Amino acid sequence: MSSLADKVVAWQAEHGRQHLPWQQTRDPYRVWLSEIMLQQTQVSTVLAYYERFLARFPNVAALAAASQDEVLALWSGLGYYSRARNLHRCAQVVLAEHGGQFPRTAAQLAELPGIGRSTAGAIAAFCFAERVPILDANVRRVLTRALGFAADLAVAAHERQLWDAAQTLLPTQQLDMAMPRYTQGLMDLGATVCSVRKPSCLLCPLSRECVALAQGAPENYPVKTRKLQRQAQSWWLLWLQDAQGRVYLQQRPNQGIWAGLYCLPVHESAAAVAQHPALPQARTVEHLPAFLHVLTHRDLHLHPVRATLANTEALDTASGNWFSAEQWPHLGLPAPIRKLLTVDA
Repeated sequence: MSSLADKVVAWQAEHGRQHLPWQQTRDPYRVWLSEIMLQQTQVSTVLAYYERFLARFPNVAALAAASQDEVLALWSGLGYYSRARNLHRCAQVVLAEHGGQFPRTAAQLAELPGIGRSTAGAIAAFCFAERVPILDANVRRVLTRALGFAADLAVAAHERQLWDAAQTLLPTQQLDMAMPRYTQGLMDLGATVCSVRKPSCLLCPLSRECVALAQGAPENYPVKTRKLQRQAQSWWLLWLQDAQGRVYLQQRPNQGIWAGLYCLPVHESAAAVAQHPALPQARTVEHLPAFLHVLTHRDLHLHPVRATLANTEALDTASGNWFSAEQWPHLGLPAPIRKLLTVDA
């Protein structure tokens, strides 16, 4: 009887995804880049960003040498910007402390900035055929359903038990071929067959041994009771323009929403905007329609207020600066801010 790993490997060879650009390499730089980009982001979205990043930063040395602003500008629109900051910092550590070569074990990879246990396992399995598991969201779903693992993953001890179970299921032979294909196979099953809702169980190579399917309740897995509560927040965005059409932008703090990105000045209320010292000098003030920007656990209600200034002396250039239409597209900007400015350009 074939093991679970054998079935996943065979299924991936025949039915899994083979066309993705990061599948055609064992270069840890390219695999690492794809794994970071794919965290909480669809493959279809990542493809274009991946190609642009490689065109600009073909290797870890090029990425390490770039400025953070340049990295954030290329990342703009991909979201979860802490990934980009960690990506840049990790490249610098690899260059400074590892001679520009990524460590070859998951344990060492997990010590690098922005690389957690699952990402480290993926890099080690794909590039170095190390016998280590991964547990991203898709793989966690596949394995908890196949095993009928009903323990609450909000409990750290239960999460460790699932890691242990994942370790025991790994291939034991021909690891140079089997580990990359098994790891990719689990990812592919979670992405294309074992979906969150209405999984295509008839197409799954694990259907005969899947405990969740036998119970008739695959959608009950995985079990995780602790969920972050969504919050709503309103921001007023002061969109200041000067007579030359330049835009006044401030860099966000290094912590919090849009950390490190350039943004229109943020205010907590319309009254706070009205008290801005530059507005008495404005030629025009226009309240644009509010719109919703959805983050992972927060709904941002954004209220743009656009003003054209006759002079800019009331603005503190220590906390922000003016950027022309040729300059601001090259900054790291949050997606809704870039969209606002682009529509107006």
